[in-house]
Amino acid sequence: MTEHVSPRDAARAFTPQLSDLVDSPLFDTVWADPTLSPRDRSIATVAALVVLHRPEQLPAHLQRARANGVTRDELAALITHLAFYGGFPAAISASAIAQETLGEE
Repeated sequence: MTEHVSPRDAARAFTPQLSDLVDSPLFDTVWADPTLSPRDRSIATVAALVVLHRPEQLPAHLQRARANGVTRDELAALITHLAFYGGFPAAISASAIAQETLGEE
């Protein structure tokens, strides 16, 4: 598995206050809300990143999804499903990023 530095971590050195603004409400409040499981949040987040074509954010969230219990096969099925809603180019790019990020596991 190729290790990726998240864009947020990479930006922290230049804009630490911006990173703090993201960390506090996003991870302390939104991700901690028990209404959705971390697994469900990961699926929603990966879907949004694929459809919005955010390749710089995708590797970290693919890894988080795996840590939250989303299987490689589920991620592959999700990306395939999203091709029909977000476009084939976005899905192909996401597939290549997923392969690079997750490897063969």
